This record gives sequence, C-alpha cells and structure tokens, in this order.
Amino acid sequence: MFNEKDINAINAIRTLSIAQIESANSGHPGLPMGASPMAYVLWNKVLNVNPEKSDWHNRDRFVLSAGHGSAMLYSLLHLSGFDLSIEDLKNFRQIGSKTPGHPERKHTDGVEVTTGPLGQGIANAVGFAIAEKHLAALYNKEDLKIVDHYTYAICGDGDLMEGISYESMSLAGHLNLNKLIILHDSNDICLDGDLKTSFSENIEGRVKAQNWNYLKVDDGNDLDAIYEAINKAKESKDRPSFIEIKTIIGYGSLNQGTNKVHGAPIGFDDYKRVKKFYNWSYDDFEIPENIYETFRENILKNGKEKYQKWLEKFKEYKEKYPEDAKNYISGFERKLDENWIDQVKKYSHEDAPIATRASSGDIIQDIAKINKNFWGGSADLFSSNKTDIKSSDRFKKSNPEGRNLWYGVREFAMSAIANAIVAHGGSFHHISTFFVFSDYLKAGLRLSALSHIPVTYVFTHDSVAVGEDGPTHQPIEQLAMIRAIPNTIVLRPCDANEVRLSWKIALESKESPVVIALTRQNVSNLEETEKLDDISMGAYIIKDSNKDKPDGIIIATGSEVELAIETREELLKDNIDIRVVSMPSFELFRKQSEKYKEKILPKDVRNRVSIEMGTSFGWSEFTGNEGLNIAVDSFGISGNFKDVKEELGFDKTIIAKKYKEKFN
Repeated sequence: MFNEKDINAINAIRTLSIAQIESANSGHPGLPMGASPMAYVLWNKVLNVNPEKSDWHNRDRFVLSAGHGSAMLYSLLHLSGFDLSIEDLKNFRQIGSKTPGHPERKHTDGVEVTTGPLGQGIANAVGFAIAEKHLAALYNKEDLKIVDHYTYAICGDGDLMEGISYESMSLAGHLNLNKLIILHDSNDICLDGDLKTSFSENIEGRVKAQNWNYLKVDDGNDLDAIYEAINKAKESKDRPSFIEIKTIIGYGSLNQGTNKVHGAPIGFDDYKRVKKFYNWSYDDFEIPENIYETFRENILKNGKEKYQKWLEKFKEYKEKYPEDAKNYISGFERKLDENWIDQVKKYSHEDAPIATRASSGDIIQDIAKINKNFWGGSADLFSSNKTDIKSSDRFKKSNPEGRNLWYGVREFAMSAIANAIVAHGGSFHHISTFFVFSDYLKAGLRLSALSHIPVTYVFTHDSVAVGEDGPTHQPIEQLAMIRAIPNTIVLRPCDANEVRLSWKIALESKESPVVIALTRQNVSNLEETEKLDDISMGAYIIKDSNKDKPDGIIIATGSEVELAIETREELLKDNIDIRVVSMPSFELFRKQSEKYKEKILPKDVRNRVSIEMGTSFGWSEFTGNEGLNIAVDSFGISGNFKDVKEELGFDKTIIAKKYKEKFN
C-alpha cells in the first residue's frame, strides 16, 4: 500500500521539524524523527479532517499528548493545508508566532487542545471520546448519524508515567470508549536517560487490566503494520485501543536512541548527516510540490469529500428533525435561549436557610430542564456536591445519553477530561469536588484558563465551616491560589440568589473557566438579594450606610456576607455607620471602570475590613495596607462548625471589637 512517495512525505515531516528546531535553536527533535511514520499514516491515510474547515463538528479529533513534539504537529498542519504557512514554521518558538513551544488551542489552526504538561493529553483524548459518545446518543437517528467520529492521540513514555494517565485510562476502559485509539511512541528513553532508570511496567498488562485492547507494532518505520494496527483498533466494539509502536528516538541522528536527542537541537553537522540519511536534498523549509500533492490527494481531498457529505446529511437532518438540529447547533455555538435565567428559581428571604451547595443543586435541576446540552460530573461526590441531574441516569455504555458522569475519585483526570468535553463543542459541562481537593486538579484548571475553555467548576465545602472533618478538608489557601490563575472567574456567592446569578455567569462564559465556591452549612437567603438580577460587576453595595460618606466599609464574600451585615448592626449600636459590600468575584470587579470601583469603594473611605474564611493573602488590594482582614492564616481545626467559626474569630461581636480597636 505504501511506496516511495510516502517515505518522502515522512522525511519531509522529519526535516521540516528539524529545520524549525535548528532555526529556533530550541525544541525537541527526537519525537518528530522517531514518530513521524506513525503520524503520517494516521494523518494521511486514516484521519478524517478538513483543513479548509478545521472546525467541522464531525471531524476526527487528534491530540499530540507528547506536546513537546510540537514541531512535528506544525509540520503536519502545514503540509496538510491548514492555515499555517511556511513562514509561520520559520518563526517556531518566537514571540508572536503561530508556532509556540507547545501546541496551544485557539492559537494555531488545527490544534485541538493545549498540550505539553505530560499526561493531560491522554485525558483530553478520553474527554473527546466521551463527548462524541454522549452527543451521538443525544442526536443521532437510525437513518441519520450526524455525530460519528474517532479520537486519536500520540503519547510518549513520559505521558504514561504521569498519574493522570492511569486515572483517565482507567475511566476510559470502564466506560467502554471504543472510538478512542492511542498510539504510543515507545522509544524507551526519557529526558534524563534510559526509561528503565525510572519505569519498568508491563504496558501490555497494564492497559489490558484497564479494559483496553492492546496491539503492538515492533518496527516504528513499518507503515503497513501501523496502518493495519489502526484499522484493527477501529474494529473494536466495546473497548478503547492502545497501540504500542516501538520507535527509535532521533532516528537517523548520530545520537539516535539516547536522551541526547530528546530536548535539544541536534546541531548543524548532525543535521547535515541526517538529511543524507533521509535522502533529502532540499534546503531548509524547502518542500517540493510533489510532497504537497501527496498530502492534498489524501487528507485534503478526503476531508473535503467527507465534509460535503456531512453537510448534505445535516441538511436532511434539519429538515426531518428541526428541533434537534436547533439544539445541536446551540450547543456548538454555546447559545442560550433569550432570558433563560427567568426560568430558574428565585429565592425569598422568608425561605428556610439553605446551604449554597443545596440551592445550587436545585438550580441545576432547572437549568437541566431548559438546556438539553447541559450535563456534568463529580469526583465521587454527587451526594455531597449536589451536582447531579435528578431526571437522568449516569453516563455509561448502555446509557451514553446519561447526563451524570461518575468520574470516580479522579480529580485531575476529571478536569482534563472536562476540558476536552467542552473543547469538543456541543456541551455545557460542569465538574465538582470539595474545594480543598482543587489542589489535585489545579493543573487542569490552569489549562482550562490558558486554553479559553469555559468549564464550570463547582467546589463545595468552601471554608473552615466544614467543621468536624478538620484541617485536611478545610480550604485555606485555595481561594487565593485559584484567583491567581489568569483568565479564571472565581465566584463565591453569599446566598441562593447569588448562586443563581453565578450559574448565569458560568453558562454565558465563552472564553473563561468559572469556579463557583459553595457552602456546606446553611445560610440565610438575604432580603437584599431578592431583586438582584446581576452580579457580573463582581461587587456591589448590599447594605449601605445612612451617611453620604460611610464611616467604614466591610467587604465580604460567600457565607461571610451575612456576618458582615450582622457586624454592621453591631457597630451601629456605637453610632458607627458602615457600608457592606458583597464581592462575589475579585476578577470581575477588577474589570470594571474606575468610576464604578470608586462608587463601591471610595478612596476617601480608608477604614476597610474584609471578612473571608480563608487566607488574607490578596485582600490588601481592596482593604489597603492599613486595612483589617478577618481571615484564617493557619490551617483549620476540627469541631462543630459554629464553634470553629467563633474560635477563629468569625463572630459579629469579635469583629466589631476589632474594628473599634483598629479604627476608633
């Protein structure tokens, strides 16, 4: 099936990749030199994508989990006809280029997800496969299948050492994701040396134990064997497939098969030798027309034909099933019905106190009725996070339309899988765990933000008011940590009505992940929020002073807003008239105009207090260097949450006394 022109095309990928790295004097040549044959077979003979319509919904998804091999991916994208020019490749790893050091979603045409932090790409691939399976169940008809594609990934040895690979592959096997295929660039080398110095697992035994098909190709340059293995993997009906392909890192280099070619340019002399070894006589970045033609006649021609057939099928689908077609498109456009929030429950101050995790759970039920594409998961904490959709069963092989994804105790994998579910398109997806366990998934949340993926993170048990579970489960530094991540919106609502509006922000976000931090303990539904219709400014006056110029300002978040209002009443007994500001989001408040900021926090009111049951770190931005920050700058303590709060100073009498000592 394969011939000399295929060999030439592979060598074009290799030399074009090396040229980028040598030009930048930076990069990872080993993977492109060893893995280009498997990448070529997959891309030019198997993968269904349309380079001229790279956002086609039903394209196959490809993830380069070993993102350090980005030069190979850029070579593939350029040769295949994506919007990536030879000039872009010449600017590899340069400021402002489309070819950054590691692949970035929404930065380079054809890059599906941001990869480089090893292991996350495997979890991303699992997420794409889950999204495909779920959407197929929701929208496909017996006569018209509009969601029907595969997910492929190339991973390296390092990916498989990361714990997230175990988590995500375990879940993939459990969920029978048969349209997921991973190609393993198995070269037995890691950055520091031979793989055997730190890894000696039986990969076949491992993946089989996780309910995966295992296939092996002994020679990474055997194109027919690679092609046969991929096609055999596609025949699987009930399990994902893992293809171990034995390769030689830096194939053709004087230092092939060693760690010396992993993460540094091979140098002029070796590059010159390698080009002879590949029988490549062209200058750097020079690609003959016949090479481009090899790609055009396969991936480009095939992709355009498949895309046109899909358009015809979808046209028929819209005619036969207009309502489903409308919902399908709305999911991919992340579009919500006008005034949808009006259909979501509001709360009265006369309603019984309720934990914000519980009011969030009620709100989730309303949203689920409104939006077919809304679904989510939890890390084995649905019963505590209150994030399950009551009207639906769990997502599983026999019920892939299920709207509750049981991630199990796999927080890190959950975040990276969710990134891909949302990046795939078609889903409004939320995930949840205890706030303190955000530590486990922070790296995935960081990539949500970097990649502009609007996953909704629901973190419950948000403070020391967790109580008896003690300091291991009481978050202290987590709010500050997550607030520090660029392009992340953190919301800590004070009551059920702020929770409702937090969900509005989350679902309407298109470029940023949104974190909603919720209480375990009951809180009152405040009369002041009953007519509230917007918290997107990040902060607002919830209870004002009776004076033109307040004596001071108390700023609070979450459950502490009620305490702030109580403290105000306590201070009024001494004729100290305070303004109370609810600040559900630092990030949103920072984005407001100076005029609005001055309205809420006038500069000439210097007596400022913050109340939040977490670290004081970051609060001086709003309270000033002379402000009073009622916070927790040590680990928590175990006990009844009311006793814990009082012991740590979260009591209106204690705070009022501290205010008077500080400012009067």
